[in-house]
Amino acid sequence: MSGDLVVPDGAHGVVVFAHGSGSSRLSPRNRYVAGALNKAGLGTLLFDLLTPQEEADRANVFDIALLAERLLERTRWLREQEDAAGLPIGYFGASTGAAAALWAAAEPDNAVSAIVSRGGRPDLAGPRLAAVRAPTLLIVGGRDPIVVKLNEEAQQRLHAESRITVVPGATHLFEEPGALETVAEHARNWFTTHFRGTA
Repeated sequence: MSGDLVVPDGAHGVVVFAHGSGSSRLSPRNRYVAGALNKAGLGTLLFDLLTPQEEADRANVFDIALLAERLLERTRWLREQEDAAGLPIGYFGASTGAAAALWAAAEPDNAVSAIVSRGGRPDLAGPRLAAVRAPTLLIVGGRDPIVVKLNEEAQQRLHAESRITVVPGATHLFEEPGALETVAEHARNWFTTHFRGTA
């Protein structure tokens, strides 16, 4: 599967992106956030969770266990790369990608330092939520009430440090002026804070 790895000189962590249904590693929203993280000295890895053939079957798009396994495969690959060796790793998930990130982070041998969800569906990680150990930030749009409620319910099942941040006036895709910039700022602060604690 195709992917784009960027590790700035002196990076103090790498964030792996898990996109949502109907999206890909070329998502302009995720690439915008990735660029902001790169400027803050964080590495990023954007890759496609499914092949084009697999995406044609809509069941795969919502197969959280499958998406999480792909994320775990890429995480293992990343740990073997010279540029990223020894660096803390975080996950940034959007929509169903957020569920995959939480599912993968619940694996006992997967030491993830921080997770950020943007407009995510953490509820789809189901019983795996209680096993997540990484500090988790759930970013939701103020004009996305159903997803806000789903995130609030999912947070109750998280035993790790967690926070819900509501971006006022933002809808599900954070297309409103300034909304994505706010997401990037919150994500940057969350990752840099928690990467420092594990470096």
